[in-house]
Amino acid sequence: MLWKKGICELADLISKGEVKPSEIVEAFAERFEETEEKIKAYITPTYEKAYNLAKKLDEKRPCGKLFGIPVAVKDNIVIKGERTTCASKILENFVSPYDATVIEKLKKEGALFLGKTNMDEFAMGSSTEYSAFFPTKNPWDTERVPGGSSGGSAAATAVMSAPIALGSDTGGSIRQPASFCGVIGIKPTYGRVSRYGLVAFASSLDQIGAFGRRTEDIALILEVISGYDEKDSTCANVKVPPYREEIKRDTKGIRIGLPTEFFEFDLQQEIKESFYSFVKELEKIGCKIEEISLPHVRYAIPAYYIIAPAEASSNLARYDGVKYGYRTKNYKNLSEMYAKTRDEGFGAEVKRRIMLGTFTLSAGYYDAYYLKAMKVRKLVYDDFLKAFKRVDVIACPTTPTLPFKLGERLENPIEMYLSDVFTVPVNLAGLPAISIPVNWVKGLPVGAQLIGKPWDEATLLKLSFVWEQIYPHYEKLPNL
Repeated sequence: MLWKKGICELADLISKGEVKPSEIVEAFAERFEETEEKIKAYITPTYEKAYNLAKKLDEKRPCGKLFGIPVAVKDNIVIKGERTTCASKILENFVSPYDATVIEKLKKEGALFLGKTNMDEFAMGSSTEYSAFFPTKNPWDTERVPGGSSGGSAAATAVMSAPIALGSDTGGSIRQPASFCGVIGIKPTYGRVSRYGLVAFASSLDQIGAFGRRTEDIALILEVISGYDEKDSTCANVKVPPYREEIKRDTKGIRIGLPTEFFEFDLQQEIKESFYSFVKELEKIGCKIEEISLPHVRYAIPAYYIIAPAEASSNLARYDGVKYGYRTKNYKNLSEMYAKTRDEGFGAEVKRRIMLGTFTLSAGYYDAYYLKAMKVRKLVYDDFLKAFKRVDVIACPTTPTLPFKLGERLENPIEMYLSDVFTVPVNLAGLPAISIPVNWVKGLPVGAQLIGKPWDEATLLKLSFVWEQIYPHYEKLPNL
């Protein structure tokens, strides 16, 4: 079955002339029809458009690393001529007039787009329940959440209605849903991938990354989307390694640090046991394991929930009903139009974070909150750099719990925020990290997170690739 194959395998079949792009898109469209009603991964499916473009490619000679390969895209990354809603009522009918840089790069390599995937509104959430349209369900148990905010991309990759998907990660929005859905999810170093065309949530934390089932596929897509872009002032001019070659290098002697502070958090026993079994396997293949300390990591969540909402309140000020997006129908004057548009257009969680951010940036509170949080951020970053003098990679569970039930944490935002306790420090420090499936407990996936030195995605991918040989997790498929 074509939909069971990874993108490297599919690209190889196309280049040999054994399969046509239209046949690949057709296979994934059929898979979408079988699964979508049960999991609701897409806001705007575009399989028909992809098929029509694929038919044109059938007649052409293959060129480009992703010629005829279908990709799903999180609905906060703009594609020219397509709806980009950010899962919000305020952008429900917004059609982008331009392509994000990552989309341009994918198009240049011949990729096709299967649709825009569901997410928490403006990427604010850890369960994809905060979408203004509908919640996405976990493919392994449809009564549970797929994680968030990139839950649609993770779920689509898990059920193989797309072979690969783009997501964004501000505090764990790729790694946490990857763990909950049993797929690989990578967040590159901040500045590795251009953010131009990614709808901003928190500009100093957001980063585009990818979901896939095989390490080689992740390596390929990362090669394509990475690299300098003058349209994004935070995008670094750092050479992009040939990731697909790098993953096959030896992993013997890689030093892996286990942060003692991470194991002081409230961890489910099944997560702890699965993680330590994974670490033992890494030891068997020649990795060196040692304990390390990240003393300030316990302050990461409070610091993050000052910095991220502060940046969000500034970034989301542009949605006022004047230039584009939703506008309220009944208003007497401009001020009332602003207020009613934002009140009707934004969901509860987005409003909560805008208010939090506006408060922490207001006169008299800036130094007490935002400035102090930025100092904590520097301490967290310094802790990581100090640890990386002793080790090459830091390992920990991706999430403290198994996927929780739909509705279980909606009444308790703090409990929801703590889903990202292991992922948030990585964004504060701007480091690369990957979540890989290491076990299934009671039919639910468990992920482990590997955190790398700045610009060293290659070592993370190497470890992911070698783990895949020991534990071929990509062979597991949810039974829908």
